[in-house]
Order: sequence, then structure tokens, then C-alpha cells
Amino acid sequence: MSHNPIRPWRNIERRKSRQIMVGRVPVGGDAPISVQTMTNTDTSDVKATLAQVLRAADAGADIVRVSTPDEASTRALREICRESPVPIVADIHFHYKRAIEAAEAGAACLRINPGNIGDAARVREVVKAAKDHGCSIRIGVNAGSLEKHLLEKYGEPCPDAMVESGLDHIKLLQDNDFHEFKISCKASDVFLSAAAYQQLAAVTDAPIHLGITEAGGLTSGTVKSAIGLGSLLWFGIGDTIRVSLSADPVEEVKVGFEILKSLGLRTRGVQIISCPSCARQGFDVIKTVEALEKRLEHVKTPMSLSIIGCVVNGPGEALMTDIGFTGGGAGRGMVYLAGKQAHVMGNDRMIDHIVELVEKRAAEIEATDAQAAE
Repeated sequence: MSHNPIRPWRNIERRKSRQIMVGRVPVGGDAPISVQTMTNTDTSDVKATLAQVLRAADAGADIVRVSTPDEASTRALREICRESPVPIVADIHFHYKRAIEAAEAGAACLRINPGNIGDAARVREVVKAAKDHGCSIRIGVNAGSLEKHLLEKYGEPCPDAMVESGLDHIKLLQDNDFHEFKISCKASDVFLSAAAYQQLAAVTDAPIHLGITEAGGLTSGTVKSAIGLGSLLWFGIGDTIRVSLSADPVEEVKVGFEILKSLGLRTRGVQIISCPSCARQGFDVIKTVEALEKRLEHVKTPMSLSIIGCVVNGPGEALMTDIGFTGGGAGRGMVYLAGKQAHVMGNDRMIDHIVELVEKRAAEIEATDAQAAE
């Protein structure tokens, strides 16, 4: 729960779900909402796949999924899982043997639809492998690949069809006394996804993996995901998320964190509050923010930074941020620390100076946290 007794209108009451483990990452219950992405390399290329996993992890990914469509992929998975700093989810579709191989290779979770891999005997084999190797399972319902009998029953992909598919798959696992599963019901249509997830949340206590599948490119997919995932998260639904973009997986992680940060559900790195700029600006706000975003990518400590072009809204925004800079006149602006005016700084030195201030503040926060932990 996001609890704010002073501003109760900011509170988010999270849906109560049971907790499972994806490797060492807890999902569900009162665990933080985890951020996932998926590699787009050839999984059998261990070097390329690991490089992408490492970049995603450095950007903040808690969990990374890789596709394992063939034996070459599951063979490569052993080294990938061994070297990865985050849990690896193996993406399985129809080949039950790939699921067994992935579990044996060290995957922390299998993304699979039990009803798609064959008869009851094959489901039992996959469940046994998951139990033997400590794997969880994600049931991944997708509007684009619903079972034929459900499409015939409902006429088209719809929330009822997606939820029925999910419950059918849940039953297959529960019949095999397997309960370490989470579930998703994705569609590329925001309305369909949101409605299906709301129905699903009401009929199961399983952890829910949120996603708007095939959302699109970086800009359009970000907007669509922010609307779909943001609305569900706002109402307390969702235990782990993946933003699906036709873009670098690192961008998916960044967008995922920004969605969570905007709702106060996760904090990581510097949150920059900046104006769109206008004729009143005392410095080039857009170029300054672009430079600061790049220069501050390495800072993981949560803090806020306001960069405002003029004194109309600048002082007010600075009151609410750890560090602030407000444009003034004569090539200078005001630096704010903890909401209070600190000193004047020339625009020509402002970027370097702000980076120094942020790094110093991050070190102070980390030292305080370490001392408290001791």
C-alpha cells in the first residue's frame, strides 16, 4: 500500500495477492512491484544475450525474460542463468520439453500456458520439473492466441474469454498441486486488457503480471502502456509489470520505472521535474534536461530534482524537491537545496554544478541508510 496520511488522495490500496518467488525476487503480497523486460537477441548467442541482460539489470530490471524456442536456446540458458545478476524467465509456447530443459538449466520461472503443451501427462512432467528445480510459472494469456473453443464460444477475444482461459490454465496447475504461479492476460487493446485484468483480479488471489502486449514503438507504446498499466496500478492491480515496446529493452525498463515512480509505487534514481519551456526561460531548459538525464543515469539513489526555466513556478516546485534550479536573469539562476534558496549559479556552470550536488546528496542518503541498517 502507498500510504500518505497527510495527502490521503495519493494513497493506493493494492489488491491482496499471495506471494511467490521468482528466483530471489518476491512477487505479490506486500513485495515491491517488480519491473521486467525481455531480450530480443538470439538466445543461443550467449554473449549477446548476456550483454543485453546486464544492460537491462543495470537500468533497474528486477527480472529478465528470454525466449527459448529450440534446444540451442535451452542449452545456452544454463550459462545465461549462471551469469545473470537477475532471475531469468524462460519463455515457452508449445514445446513441453523446452520447459523441462529450461527448468533444468536454471530458469527461475517458466512462462507457459499449460493447456497448450499437450495432454495431462506432459503437464505433469513440466510441473514436476518446476517443482524439482524451484521454478515458478507464469500463465500468459494473450488475446491474440486464445484457444479455438473459446473463440467459437465468445465469437471474438473478449474479457470473459481471456479470464476463462486463465482460470482453465490455473486449474491444470492446481490439479497437479502446483501453486507457485502468477498470471497475465494481455492484449494490444488498452480497453480489452484493462477489463480483462479487472475481472481476473476479482476471481483469483494469484500475483498478476501486467502488460499491454505489442504496444508499439517507443513513443506510441509508452503512451499506451502508461494509460493501460497506470490505470490498473492506480486501482491497486498488478504485482509485476513489463512494458512491451518495439525498442531497446533498456527503454522498457526506464518506462516501467517512470510509470511506477509517477504513482509513488517505486523509487529509483533521480526524478526530474522540468517545465516545457517558453519565452520566459532564463536558460535552455530542453537541452539542460537532456544533458542531465544522461549525466545522472548512474545515480540509483531516489531523489527529486526540479529544473524550471523562470521564477513563475520555479520556487514553488523547488519547495517540493531535494535539489532545484530556477532560471533568473543576467545568465544566472537560483539553486535550491531541500526547498530553500542556497546560492546563485551561472548558467554556464549550472549542469556540472547540479551533477555535483546530486552525487553529493546521493552519497549522504546512502551513508544515512547504511548507518540505519547497521
